Amino acid sequence: MTKSESKSEIKSGTKSEIVETDAGEARITWHPAPKSKARLILALSHGVGGGIEARDLQAVAAALPAHGVTVALVEQPWRVAGKKLAPAPKTLDVGWRGLWPALAKPGLPVIAGGRSAGARVACRTATELGAAAVLALSFPLHPPGKPEKSRAEELLGAGVPTLVVQGGNDPFGKPAEFPEGAYELVEVPYADHGFAIPKRADIGEAEAMTLITDGVTRWTGMLGG
Repeated sequence: MTKSESKSEIKSGTKSEIVETDAGEARITWHPAPKSKARLILALSHGVGGGIEARDLQAVAAALPAHGVTVALVEQPWRVAGKKLAPAPKTLDVGWRGLWPALAKPGLPVIAGGRSAGARVACRTATELGAAAVLALSFPLHPPGKPEKSRAEELLGAGVPTLVVQGGNDPFGKPAEFPEGAYELVEVPYADHGFAIPKRADIGEAEAMTLITDGVTRWTGMLGG
């Protein structure tokens, strides 16, 4: 059994909530849609190399509430505890499972999602937790330089409508490397795993973030709710 909702803090329209899980204390930062429009919750976790300050997570959190999607940015227990190294995937799954009751509490359909390792967690647990869909930002299809160590099974096994948003130059898997399957893929040209854009590219970071938010907005609009 896990506990939820022990602390909260209101800051500039967002609510930060500490949630007790079997992996330790996690944190949800809510970016709410207007109550009259709210129809979906999009829960997004970070990868192993950073937190919810990632440019793509922040861009989605800023853009989606206006379209009726409350965004919940999730910090895994290891990150809240200030540790530099992420635990094993099964421990990440434990933390995510423990957060789910708090994510589902508002009573709206919940889209499970995240970037990199967070996307893998969402895929692995989507069916079990009853997620309405999965949003996979920078899905790490394989370790850099090791395409033979594919994680495609996780993505293909999500079992719910899935959107992948992938950088065109992501060393963890370029769009062309992804297998055919029952998911949608939006490519962000030139972008690396963190959606950074090289200076030589003919698009800038602002345009890249717009490609991401437009793609996610369109997809969530098709999900209904």
